[in-house]
Amino acid sequence: MIKTIIFDFGDVFVNLDKQATYRELKDLGINSFSEEMTDKNKLYETGKISSTDFVSFYHEIFPNTEKKQLEAAWNAIILDFPEHRLEFIEALKKSNHYQLVLLSNTNELHIEKVIENMGNERYIRFKNSFHQFYLSHEIQLRKPESDIYQFVLDSNSLKAEECLFIDDTFENTEAAKKLGIHVWNNNPLEDDIVNLFQKKKDIFELI
Repeated sequence: MIKTIIFDFGDVFVNLDKQATYRELKDLGINSFSEEMTDKNKLYETGKISSTDFVSFYHEIFPNTEKKQLEAAWNAIILDFPEHRLEFIEALKKSNHYQLVLLSNTNELHIEKVIENMGNERYIRFKNSFHQFYLSHEIQLRKPESDIYQFVLDSNSLKAEECLFIDDTFENTEAAKKLGIHVWNNNPLEDDIVNLFQKKKDIFELI
């Protein structure tokens, strides 16, 4: 029986344009990511370097760019947060049928952009809909590493077989599945989280 639902954030609740950052960076003359850049991105996503240091790193490599341009390009991925999804998670919390957890690979600049787009009041409503709210840059762990899922299980005394994890990235759901967690690898082009109980009826009927 599913007792806990663990949700990703991007392309589950908030809409993303995953190619937007690459397009914007290309316009600034940044056409590819080196291994050093990829490593720096991971450090930033796990909160091990500050936003200032992160932007400065790219500015030093590409001195013809402006720091504000780099921030805008980085945040171009973040789109809107539809109200019907906010109402869905609020209603689910109110039903008190499940423990609700957010588990997101989210860095500081991105979450600031989410709040700017949503408005602070709506963001607080969203955050308050969860029993636990985990952002990778705050807990210094990231998906798909197994330790982030184990952290959620251990911190909340959860049994893997009683959890459902929802994420649009296949490698993330595969990593969770290896620990015995039920998963839904949703397709943001076809699936909407508000249809969760219709889409995954088989899982919720497990006894």
